[in-house]
Amino acid sequence: MRPLYHVACASRYYNIGMGYTTLFCDLDDTLYPASTGLWQAIKERMNVYMHERLGIPWEEIPHLREAYFTQYGTTLRGLKAHHGVDEQDFLAFVHDLPLERYLKPDPQLRQVLQSLPLRKWVLTNSDVNHARRVLRFLELEECFEGIIDILQLAPYCKPQPEAFTIAMRLAGEDHPERCVLIDDLPRTVEAARRFGWFAILYGVEGPHPAASATLNDWGKLPMLLNQHNGRDAC
Repeated sequence: MRPLYHVACASRYYNIGMGYTTLFCDLDDTLYPASTGLWQAIKERMNVYMHERLGIPWEEIPHLREAYFTQYGTTLRGLKAHHGVDEQDFLAFVHDLPLERYLKPDPQLRQVLQSLPLRKWVLTNSDVNHARRVLRFLELEECFEGIIDILQLAPYCKPQPEAFTIAMRLAGEDHPERCVLIDDLPRTVEAARRFGWFAILYGVEGPHPAASATLNDWGKLPMLLNQHNGRDAC
C-alpha cells in the first residue's frame, strides 16, 4: 500500500495534453456527504472550545464565528488573530470525534478517483491529522498523492488566492488552467475560478454563478471533466 504523506516536496508530473493535470479536492462535506453530520459536530466542538478555553459567552459565539469566518477565511485564523490561540491545540480539540459514528466508505467514489488520470491532492482548511483520519475511514488513502492542509497554507487559507498559489507550488503544478478544484463552499469555488482553475461546486445540481460547473454525483465526474477538459476555467 502506498503511504499517504504530508506534502514535503512536489511529486512527478502527469502531462495529459494541454488539459487538466491536477485535481484538488476539499475534505469536509465534499469527500463525504454533509448528511453525515460530521462537520456539524466539528462546529459544535468549536463552540465548546471558544466557551470553555477562551471564556467567550455562548450567546456571542455565533456572531464571532461568522465574523471571523468572513474576515479571515476560518474561525481558527480569527481566533489566532484576536485571542492568540494555539493552532495545534484548537485543531486537536475540534477534531476529537469518533469518526466511526459518521463515516463509511463509498466504493463508487473510490473507483472514480482511482480512474482519473490526474494527480489528486486533498486541499483543506483543516489539519493533516484530521484529513488522514477521514481518508482512512473512507478508504481513500491510496487515491491521493498527499494532503495540503491549513498549516502549510499559513498565514493564508482558502479562499485566499495566495492559498491556491501555495497549493500549486506544493503539487508541482505551474499552470492554473490545468487545475481542477472540487469544494462545497461557493465562495471558495468562485475564488478558485477567478484564480484560473476549473472550479466545481459539490453538492449542487444545475448551474451556479460561483462555479465553472456543479457536481452532485461522483459517478458523473469523469464525464464532466471530459466535457470541459482544456476549456477556459472561467
